[in-house]
Order: sequence, then C-alpha cells, then structure tokens
Amino acid sequence: MNRTGGASAGLANERPTRTQARTPHCSIPSVLEGSEANLTDVSAAETGPPFASALAAGALSGLTVDLLFFPIDTIKTRLQSAQGFWAAGGFSGVYRGLASTAVGSAPGAAVFFTTYESMKPALVRWAPGVFGGEGTLGPAGVHMAAASIAEIAACLIRVPTEVIKSRQQTMAYGRGTTTFQAFTKVFQEAGLRGYYRGFGSTVGREIPFTCIQFPLYEKLKLEMARSRLRSQGVPIDTIANDGILTSVSDLELVRNLPTWQAGLAGSIAGAIAAGLTTPLDVVKTRIMLHTKQAAATGTKSASGSSAAAAATMFETLPRGVNTNIIPTLLHIGRTEGIKTLFSGFLPRTMWIGLGGAVFLGTFDAGIKTLS
Repeated sequence: MNRTGGASAGLANERPTRTQARTPHCSIPSVLEGSEANLTDVSAAETGPPFASALAAGALSGLTVDLLFFPIDTIKTRLQSAQGFWAAGGFSGVYRGLASTAVGSAPGAAVFFTTYESMKPALVRWAPGVFGGEGTLGPAGVHMAAASIAEIAACLIRVPTEVIKSRQQTMAYGRGTTTFQAFTKVFQEAGLRGYYRGFGSTVGREIPFTCIQFPLYEKLKLEMARSRLRSQGVPIDTIANDGILTSVSDLELVRNLPTWQAGLAGSIAGAIAAGLTTPLDVVKTRIMLHTKQAAATGTKSASGSSAAAAATMFETLPRGVNTNIIPTLLHIGRTEGIKTLFSGFLPRTMWIGLGGAVFLGTFDAGIKTLS
C-alpha cells in the first residue's frame, strides 16, 4: 500500500507535523490519509488472527466450556423435555451424554471460529458498500453475517452430537444406554438423516442467538477498550509514540483489551442472547427428542394416568409438531402456555452467561498466546 511521488509530497506539505514513516506490519499502523483512508476498513479486517491460531484456540474454548458446564446443560434439557423434569432423570446422572459432547465440541467450535474470523475480512472485501465502516450495515452487519455463516458450518458437526447427547440426557433410550448404543439406535430409527434431526431448528435458534450475541460482544469489547484508553488520558483515535502521532484502529484497541474484560463482554452478551432465544431452544429440544417410539418411551417412564396422557399426547399431535419450528412453537404456546416456552430460562441464561465468559475468554487468551 505504499504511496510515492507527488501524492506523498502533497500530504507532507499539508501536514508538516506528521511523519510519513511506516511502522512494522505487526505494530499499530501509522495515520492513513488521503485516498488511503478509504482502505482503512479492509486493512484492519485483514489483520485478524492466523487461521491456525483461530483453529486451536476455538477447539480449546469449545471443549473447555462444554465439559465445565455440562451438568447445567443437562438440567436445562430435562426441564424442556415434554416428559417432564423428573421423568427425564431429575438431578441424577447429569453427566450422561458427556462422551458425545467431548467428541463434537472441539471440532465444532474450531469450525465456528475459523469460519467467523475468515468471513469478517472476506465480507468487507466482497461488499465494502454493505459491510464497510461507511456501508449500509456497517461493522454490526459484518459480525451478524459472519457469525451466522459460521453457525451453519459448525452445526454440521454440532447437531449429530446434540441429538445423541440430548437423548442420553433425558434417558430416551433407557437409563443405562451408552453413547455408542444411542448412536446406533439413532441410525436404526432414521439412518443418517436421524443424526441431523433438528438441524433446521438448531440453525433457527443459533442464527437469532448469534445475531444478538456477537455484535453485542464486539461492541462491548470496543467500548471497554475505549473506556480503558480514556481512563489513561489518551485520545481514543490517536496515541503519541516517541513524538509520532499514530492512529489506533478499533481492531487494535480490542486486541489490547485484557482477557478478563473480553470474557466479561462475552458473559453479558451471551446471557442476554440466551434469555431472549429460550423459546427457540425449547422448540429445538422438543424436535431433537421426538422419536418414533416417543409414546412408548413416555409410557415406560411415567406411571398411571400420566402414562396414558403422555401416550395420548404423542399420538394426537397436529401435523408438523415436534418436526417443524413454527408448528411446534405455536403448539407449545397454545397447549402448555407461554411459561413452558421459557422452560430452562434460568439454567440456560446462567450456563451461557458463565459459559460465554469461559468460551470467548479462552478463545481470546488462546489467540493472544498462539499469535
């Protein structure tokens, strides 16, 4: 991006107090002026974390958060189960399904973060008029679009493990079913398609969730970084380095944010997004738990009139319920009330709020360490 000749001379004459010297690639870039200002957004976006660093840090963050908060996820799933919390297992065996999660969490998170970090600069390059700093959607649009694409890619890995995990958590195949047995039973019921049961509902939950979480997360990080700079008495847009006035891009500000603050931003953003998308999570859980033997399972796990009611409920479900998002959402609201749509609100919000701090904080720390 070197500019020489008359253009540089002209800029030097106009602003004699500023140097035209360039700093090394890895340091904070010097002030961009003239036509170079138009390339600021692309240049900043192109300096994201290396692919290998995003891959390793993403895998570590996914594995850490899923293993650490797995019991809370189990309780949330059982609260959302149509058979009821106690029939689904209550507080016993909260680590059922852990093996499938351990297998899928690292690659799923790695795919998410590598896709997310790759798509952010790509979107700015491909459509600067839409995703650039002065574009129609701006940075918030970049984060929403990149995170949505990343979620779809990650769900290709995440959904099969979610199906197996949720059925083990609620003992849909019996109390002593192992991960391999659950894996086999899913295939026997529906073949390969069975592993992707609820894919649409999962994506339908994840995209609204991520469109709330990641723009909020990135904005909170930026405001924290700016506040930190202001508290040091330094102008937000520029810093003095040996008498040389240099610009500080938003990306550079966020990179220098302490990991604990990045984790705090992740926690706040995750908790808000989790609470608002709880109804979609309930729908996703119901669809994933629904099997051809649902009525029989409900009969075995309940007793007396509860067993008959469970069997009748499964036999008389309207078309699309427990298979499609909108019919399931409307059916739960009509027959079980709005309160049921927010089943598991507290553990979900707590799990993702705390998990957001660990997930995004670990990723931030991993990127800084590996880069």
